Amino acid sequence: MSSVGEAATVDTGVRGYLGFLRQSARKRVVLLLRYPVNTLSQFGTIFLVFLVLFFGGQALAPAAMEDTIGGLVVGYLLWSMSISAYSGLSWNVTREAQWGTLEQLFMSPFGFGRVMLGKTAVNLAEAFLWGAVTLAFMLLVTGQSLALDPLTVLPLGVLAVMPAVGVGFVFGGLAIRFKRIENAFQLVQFLFIGLISAPVGEYPVLKWLPLAQGSYLLRWAMEDGTALWELPAGELGVLVVTAALYLGLGYAAFTYCQRWARSEGVMGHY
Repeated sequence: MSSVGEAATVDTGVRGYLGFLRQSARKRVVLLLRYPVNTLSQFGTIFLVFLVLFFGGQALAPAAMEDTIGGLVVGYLLWSMSISAYSGLSWNVTREAQWGTLEQLFMSPFGFGRVMLGKTAVNLAEAFLWGAVTLAFMLLVTGQSLALDPLTVLPLGVLAVMPAVGVGFVFGGLAIRFKRIENAFQLVQFLFIGLISAPVGEYPVLKWLPLAQGSYLLRWAMEDGTALWELPAGELGVLVVTAALYLGLGYAAFTYCQRWARSEGVMGHY
């Protein structure tokens, strides 16, 4: 009876949810520290790929690399953060299914949707933390200097990554329904490269694609030193709309897939 009474007094308000976020972040830190080889290899791969791109580009086309190095740094930064933010949710769902704890999340007093939103917020914070480390590494290697005004870079970065989070929700939903989709969502990493490097300045219609407008405005702000309030309102409006649109569509797909899995009776199967 005491356990029933305790469950009935769970704080599902703002204070309780903040406590849940704190514990989710603590769990993520514990997992990173408990499996150091996996953690170091994951981010070592990101550093190694950049070194190959940078030094390979210098060897093959030094003049072209000199002219585009700022765009390379900004684009690679957004790509690494997008991969971390997008894949985190899919891996969370896959691991919870493997551990046999996925159904327990549905019994949370906060509701499954709020639980996954909280996990996504933790993943996003981790993406920005490692993004800062990656940026420092790239600037050290290249000797490049960029404008790093937090009041400009952070809001643009959050909005730029939101479409990737929306894609993460889509694949998180597919992971609930089909369980094993790792090979499928790894292919999206290469699609992100094309979206981030889309020539929005030459073909404005491309700004409505995921990540394209965010990459364009981040390069504008970080390479030219343009402050957030100095950017055209129309361009910022497109960024906000695309961020909200793709995030909303992704969450809707995630909700549909979890209901589909429950109706098919495969929620607890792996």
